[in-house]
Amino acid sequence: MTRVSSPLPVEILSVSALTRSVRDLLEHRYPLLWVAGEISNVVRAKSGHLYFSLKDDAAQVRCVMFRNRGQYLDWEPREGLRVEVRALVTLYEARGDFQLNVESMRRAGQGALFEAFLKLRDKLDREGLFDAAHKKPLPAYPQRIGVVTSPQSAALRDVLTTLARRNPSIAVIVYPAQVQGEAAAQQLAAAVASAARRGECEVLILCRGGGSIEDLWAFNDEALARTIHACTIPLVTGIGHETDFTIAEFVADRRAATPTAAAELAAPARSEMLAELRQLGQSLRRQMRFALDAKAQRVDSLASRLQSPADRLAASSARLGLARARITAAFALATRNAAWRLSHAIQGLAAARPKLQLLQQETVQLDEALRRATALRLERLREALARLSLGLAHLDPGAVLERGYAIARRPDGSVVRTSAGLQTNDLLELSFARGAASVRVEKPH
Repeated sequence: MTRVSSPLPVEILSVSALTRSVRDLLEHRYPLLWVAGEISNVVRAKSGHLYFSLKDDAAQVRCVMFRNRGQYLDWEPREGLRVEVRALVTLYEARGDFQLNVESMRRAGQGALFEAFLKLRDKLDREGLFDAAHKKPLPAYPQRIGVVTSPQSAALRDVLTTLARRNPSIAVIVYPAQVQGEAAAQQLAAAVASAARRGECEVLILCRGGGSIEDLWAFNDEALARTIHACTIPLVTGIGHETDFTIAEFVADRRAATPTAAAELAAPARSEMLAELRQLGQSLRRQMRFALDAKAQRVDSLASRLQSPADRLAASSARLGLARARITAAFALATRNAAWRLSHAIQGLAAARPKLQLLQQETVQLDEALRRATALRLERLREALARLSLGLAHLDPGAVLERGYAIARRPDGSVVRTSAGLQTNDLLELSFARGAASVRVEKPH
C-alpha cells in the first residue's frame, strides 16, 4: 500500500510585509549616497514637496524631496537639468514603488568646481595673498584708468558709461582679454601683467558680467590670482553680481559688487571734486586774509616804534622837564606839610602843660570826698554783716546742738532723718555740740 506524504508548510507573506521587508533591505544595503542624472517629470505639490524622476540613457528612478529639505535650495529644479542628489534608497510601500528620498541636490559639475574653489582659496589664504596688509589704497584723483575685460562685453559698456558720467576728463585704457573659456584665465593674467609693466594708468579695473560658476571660473585661476597680487597698480574688481565671489576678488585691493560699482570706486565724481575744490578755495582765501591782516598789524606796530634820533631826544628832554617840575612841586608840598605838622605839635604841647595850683585844689577836694564816701561805705557794710551774722546764727547746726540735740549719721556719712530705714544692730555715729559717740540700734520704732 502506497503512503502519500503531506507537503511541508510554506510561509505566506502579505503584500505589506513583503514591501516592508524589501524597504528594510534596501535602506540597510544602501546608506546615503550620491546619484547623478537628468531631471524629468518635475511636480511641486501644494504641500511644498518636490516630486520628479532622475534618469540617464538606460534607466530612471522616482525621487521625492520633502519640503523641509527643498526649502534650502537657492535655485529652481526644472526639466532637463543635470543634477547630483544625495539620497536614501527606499521603497514607497503604499504603491510598491522603488524611489529615492533626496536629502540635498546640486547642479552637476558644480560640486567638483566648488571643492576646487575652496581648496585654492584656502591655499592662497595660508600663503597670505588675501592679507589686508598687502592691499594698496586707491588714488584719490586718477588721470588714467585701465580696464581689463572683453571689448564686446556689456561690463565694458557699463564701466565706460559710468566713468563718462562721473568724470569725463579721466582717460580710459582698455586691455582686452577673454572673460570666459579655456584661454580666458591666461589672457586675463597677461593683460593685468601688461598693464602693470606699461604703467600707463593709476588704477586698474578687472570686470565682467554675471553668470554661473562655470562662466566665472576663469577668475578662480591660481596664475591670475598671483598676477593680481604682484601687480604694482591698485586693482578693483567688479565681477558678476553682488552674491558672486571669485578668487580674483579676494586678492584684489578693492572689491565692488558689479562693474558699475567698480567704476564708481575707481573714479571720483567730477561734481564732488568741484565742490571740494570750492571748499579748498574758500579756506585758502580765509587763511590768506588772516595772514595779510596779521602782517599788516605787525607792520603798523613796527612803524609806531620806529623814530628818528632827534624825535627821541626831544621826547627825552620833555620827559626830563616834566620830571624836574614834578620833583620841585613835590619838595614844596613836603616842606609845607612839615611846617604845618610842627606848628600843630607846638600848639598841642602848650595845651597839654599842667596847671599845678588848680590841680592841687582839685586833689584836696577829691581826697575829702573819698574819705567821706569810704566811711559811709564801711558803715553800710558793717550793718549788712551784722544782719548776715544774725541770720547765720539761726541757721547754724552747732547752735541747735548746743541746745542738747545730736546728729545721727550712717557709716557712709548720710544723715538719718527717719527711723523707717533703720535695722536692728545698725551702727550709727552721733555728733554733739562737742564730741561724738558710736551707737548700735537695738529696736527701731
